[in-house]
Amino acid sequence: MSRVKTRFAPSPTGYLHIGGFRTALYNYLFAKQNGGSFVLRIEDTDQTREVKGAVEALISTLQKIGLNWDEGPFADKTFKMTEKGQNGPYFQSKRAKIYREYAQKLVSSNKAYFCTCSAERLEQLRKEQEAKKLPPKYDGLCRENTQKPIGKFVIRLKVPTSGEVVFNDSIRGEIKISVNEIDDQVLIKSDGFPTYHLANVVDDHLMGITHVIRGEEWLPSTPKHILLYQGFGWNLPVFAHLPLLLNKDRSKLSKRQGDVATEDYLNKGYLPEAIINYVALLGWHPKDDRELFGLKQLVKEFDLKRVQKAGAIFDVEKLNWFNCEYLKKKSNKELAILAKRFLPRADEATLQKIVKVEKERINYLEEICERSQYFFNLPNYKQELLVFKKSDKETTLKSLKLILENLNKLREGKWKVKHLHKILEQMVKGNNLANGDVFWPARVAVSGLAKSPSPEEIMEVLGKTESLKRIQKAISVI
Repeated sequence: MSRVKTRFAPSPTGYLHIGGFRTALYNYLFAKQNGGSFVLRIEDTDQTREVKGAVEALISTLQKIGLNWDEGPFADKTFKMTEKGQNGPYFQSKRAKIYREYAQKLVSSNKAYFCTCSAERLEQLRKEQEAKKLPPKYDGLCRENTQKPIGKFVIRLKVPTSGEVVFNDSIRGEIKISVNEIDDQVLIKSDGFPTYHLANVVDDHLMGITHVIRGEEWLPSTPKHILLYQGFGWNLPVFAHLPLLLNKDRSKLSKRQGDVATEDYLNKGYLPEAIINYVALLGWHPKDDRELFGLKQLVKEFDLKRVQKAGAIFDVEKLNWFNCEYLKKKSNKELAILAKRFLPRADEATLQKIVKVEKERINYLEEICERSQYFFNLPNYKQELLVFKKSDKETTLKSLKLILENLNKLREGKWKVKHLHKILEQMVKGNNLANGDVFWPARVAVSGLAKSPSPEEIMEVLGKTESLKRIQKAISVI
């Protein structure tokens, strides 16, 4: 077999669905594992469904996440589009002439035909078939038309009248489909543009694609594609149809039950390496029980034979676990740089301190913004919040005054977690107090919240002046 070549061929109809990203990832992994190349092609023949800016968003998302392709369209920082590779154009809308030429070859070899049936006739045919509980299918009225007609027409595939289409799917094994179940599919529409089926097959052949790895929703189309390959006399690529991605209730993954766009997760501050790692395991499992894989490790370990047939559950809680694991591996400086877009008002030193406090408590970086507002603006809180459930107002007031007095003696240079904790701990032991009498009001005083990190962690970020100012305020509140 020739050098392995795979492709990802999305339609620019909106965001990059997580399922689409998984398809791109598996194609990338398989190509790189086999020393082959990976192609990006834009399937934009249906101009009515194209969303403005979708191509740029798609390319930007793939670039941010770190999947690099060898051929296809590329965008610079200003989103000026260029193409790399010997098989362009890589936009199907620019290849219409090529598709018409190949469709004419099929007509000339009696593998396709011109159809002049009106939309009204086709609609009437569909209604009659529905009434008889028959599957909707063209009745072949124009099957012998080989002369190009005047006026509007489409070109249809001439499906054999008997036999089976048999092929081997790398994931699902041998598949047989009776030709009686296959419609005489439209190949060229009346506007001169191809349908997905013709464009897909022609491009895959001309671009040298050896392995077609795509979602299982394309499985019913595969027999049509095989008939096209056979009609042209071309060798078939290897087919592999990936399982669906499902919600927890096993319904098809959709936006109704949460985010499904890869961009949404990147925009929230999920790390690209965490998304890659988690998505790679949605339908594929390695030889052992390992879960954490970098992209290079995935290239080495990935195996199409270990992709399951059954649908894979997309569980955002599991994605959160992966992201937390990767967040922990980052230095505070690295995370501060990544978190800057969520907290633009914080300087680098402050942001590093905040990240240090919050990094093991967040699922994704956007939560740093949500969780750290009290560092910048102390929330209003009621007097009752300062009093620990097993303490009382008088003890709380006494503790707060002791906290203010003792912390005031600590030099700025020693205003660190370990020294702050030691002072609070000594206050508990030296004044016959419980931990809740001291640590609870101290934490509420500096955070204004019922739930927050420890008081010493917060105070290190705030610094001495702001910490003492907040404790003084708590004394006035109580």
